[in-house]
Amino acid sequence: MDTKKPILISGIQPSGQLHLGNYLGALKNFVELQNSGKYRCYFFVADLHSLTEDYEPKEKPKQVLDLALSYLAAGIDPKKSTIFVQSAIPAHAELTWILNIITPLGELRRMTQFKEKSKTGAESANVGLFDYPVLMAADILLYGAKYVPVGEDQLQHLELTRTLARKFNAKFPARAGGGKTFVEPQSLLTKVPRLMSLDDPTKKMSKSRPAGCLFLDDSPAAIREKLARATTDSGKEVRYAPDTKPGISNLLKIHEALSSEALQLTVARYKNKGYAEFKRDLAETVIKALAPFQAKKKTLKAPAFACLPAEALAQAGLRTGRQNSKLKAILAAGNKKANAVAEKKLAEVKERVGLF
Repeated sequence: MDTKKPILISGIQPSGQLHLGNYLGALKNFVELQNSGKYRCYFFVADLHSLTEDYEPKEKPKQVLDLALSYLAAGIDPKKSTIFVQSAIPAHAELTWILNIITPLGELRRMTQFKEKSKTGAESANVGLFDYPVLMAADILLYGAKYVPVGEDQLQHLELTRTLARKFNAKFPARAGGGKTFVEPQSLLTKVPRLMSLDDPTKKMSKSRPAGCLFLDDSPAAIREKLARATTDSGKEVRYAPDTKPGISNLLKIHEALSSEALQLTVARYKNKGYAEFKRDLAETVIKALAPFQAKKKTLKAPAFACLPAEALAQAGLRTGRQNSKLKAILAAGNKKANAVAEKKLAEVKERVGLF
């Protein structure tokens, strides 16, 4: 790997099935960034972040492995990118605590996402949800990442990361000639529009509203059914008008993102045609676009892929077993590489703050 290339890092929470918004806004973008050859890429499974929401403990390991499978199925290549699990790197939690000492309470209180997720009562929200942005800062700063692909909803958190990097560098300067401890990361904004829920186009597509989600693992029948029932608007004209026709406008954005056709051309093709015909055609577009991902994921789950010799598993620190053993070996290799980078940076941080 070319060490002269800038480092790029990002992660996704393993908190249930991935939907189309996750694919277009993150996964597909990760693969394009990886294949550009411009960056040293680190992509992680953000399982520590996922603990801030209600979950079933016995389901979490399955969710972690399923997300890792989705990374591979989407095209993230362990030979080109480092794939790892956040909780396997102790430095993430340790650096979070150190960064907490320079993070003003007021900075966290003004975080929009915390306000939105604690609407039922900030006083009863867990501290992890409140401290989420500091853990995110640790995720980024440990690896010297110069670039972070994010959506607009994460820009506020990334700006806090930049603030904490500057603050730490100023408060705990390196010895003469030592350079700054942390790199101030820059955002790489995703170009994909925000996808809205199929059953309520005024709300963002979210796992918490499964009826309004197009999940990446949905069968063709499920995709056709969901799109046939998707909320549209008064009238029958297929036209892009987000303010007055949010339902059909959201479906048009999905079509544009998954096809090679510009939105204006699609609108022109469906002039004098109704919503039903457009929805039927959109379903086939979605099914065709997701088919390679679904086929590859199915192949990756096959026993032929999952089987590794016991000796190889032992070397990777894994128990003998057929199911997903090769996937676990890939994660073990990524964890080892990420841990080496993170531990080196953490040692530098500890020296700066006076720990040993």
